[in-house]
Amino acid sequence: MAREINLVPDVKGEMIKALKLRNFILFLCIVIASASVAVSVIFAVIASGQQAVVDGKKNTLDTLSKKINSYSDLSDFLTVKDQLGNLASISDNKKLLSRTFNILPALLPTGANTITVSELNIDLSADEPTISFDAQANAGEPPYIDYAVLESFKKSMDYMRYDYGDYVDKEGSVIPAYCIIESGADGATFYDRAKSSYYAFWLITGDGCNPAYKTEGAEETEDNSNKKVSAAELSKRSEGYTTEDYNGQTVVRIWRTPQYNDWYKDTETEGEPYMGLNGSISNVAHFESKCVTYSGSKNSNTNNITWSSSNDSCLLVPGGADNGIKISNSSNGRGSNDELVLRFSATIMFAPEFYKFSNHHMLAVGPTGRHNVTDSYVQIQNMFEQRASDCSEDDTACNNNTNGGN
Repeated sequence: MAREINLVPDVKGEMIKALKLRNFILFLCIVIASASVAVSVIFAVIASGQQAVVDGKKNTLDTLSKKINSYSDLSDFLTVKDQLGNLASISDNKKLLSRTFNILPALLPTGANTITVSELNIDLSADEPTISFDAQANAGEPPYIDYAVLESFKKSMDYMRYDYGDYVDKEGSVIPAYCIIESGADGATFYDRAKSSYYAFWLITGDGCNPAYKTEGAEETEDNSNKKVSAAELSKRSEGYTTEDYNGQTVVRIWRTPQYNDWYKDTETEGEPYMGLNGSISNVAHFESKCVTYSGSKNSNTNNITWSSSNDSCLLVPGGADNGIKISNSSNGRGSNDELVLRFSATIMFAPEFYKFSNHHMLAVGPTGRHNVTDSYVQIQNMFEQRASDCSEDDTACNNNTNGGN
C-alpha cells in the first residue's frame, strides 16, 4: 500500500494561499478600474452631448429673442395680451354710472310732497358708491317749508330695495343679457297695467339668443358680407314658444313679475307652466331674481291662494336712515317759481352691488313699491331744477315761515 508524504512545510502552504488571494484582489482591482474608466468615458460623452444640446438651444433662443425684439409692435402686442388676460377681472370691477338715473325715480317722492335736485355729484371710487346733491323740498301746502317732508325722505332709506337676476328659458338656461329688451323707444320699462306686471322681450331668433339651439345652416348672401338665416331655421329656433312681432323682430314676452294664477298648479305637469307654493317656477320662460323670493299659502276652506313676495337681503341703502344718509345745510328759500321751499344737502351711500356691470337687469324699488321706469332723461327731467335762492331780508313770508321742525 503506497503512502504520500507531504514534504512542503506549512509556512510554504500559507504563502501559496496568500499569493492566490493577492492575485485575486489584483484582478478585482483591475476589473473595477476598467469599469470606472468605462463609466467615466460614458459620463464624459453624455456631458459633452448635453452641453452641445444646451448650446444649440441657447443659440436658438438667442436667435428667436432677437427676432421677437425686432418687431416694432411688440409692446402693443404685450399690452393687448395682458389686457385680454384681465378681461374677467375688468368685467367684475366695471361699474355702470348710468344706473344713477335708475335710482332717482324710485328715490325721490313725486306726489304732493316733492323733492327736486339742483346739483348732483357721484363718487364710485369708494367701497360704497356715494351720491351727494343739493335739493329743495316742497310740501305743496302750508306750511310750505316743512321739515316733515325731509324727515319722511330720510326714513324712506330703510325701505329702499334693489332687484337683479337673469331671464331664463323654459329649460332654466340663462338667456344672454344682450338678447333681452326691457324698455321701449321712450325709455319706459314694459309694464302691463291689466296684469300689474313688468315684462321684457326675448329676441329668440337672434344669433346666440336661444340657449337650447345652436346656429346651423346659415346661408351666405350674394355679396358674402352677411349671413342670412332661412325662415325654416328661424321657425325652429322659436319652436315651443308663443312669439309676436316687435319693431320687425320676432320676440317672446317674458314676465319679470310671476303670473301666479296662470302658472300655479297643485302638481307639475310636463310641458305646462308651473309655479309651486314655495315659489319654484318651471316649464316657462321667466325671470329668476337674485333678491326677491315668492311664496303662497292656500286657504283650507276656500282653496284660494294668497301670494307674497319678500326682499330682505338686497338693501339699496344698507346703512338705512341712521347711517346711510347724511343731511346738512338745511335752510328756508324760494324755488325757481318763487315758491317757498326747504333747501338742504344730502349724501347717500348705496350698495356696491347695484352699480356692478356683472349684475344684469337691475331695478331699484322705492319705499312704496315704486320701480325705476327708465334711464331716459324724459322721465327724470322734472326731478331737476335751478337751486333755490336765499330768503331776502324783506321777505317776511320766507324768513318767518313756520315749519314742522328745526
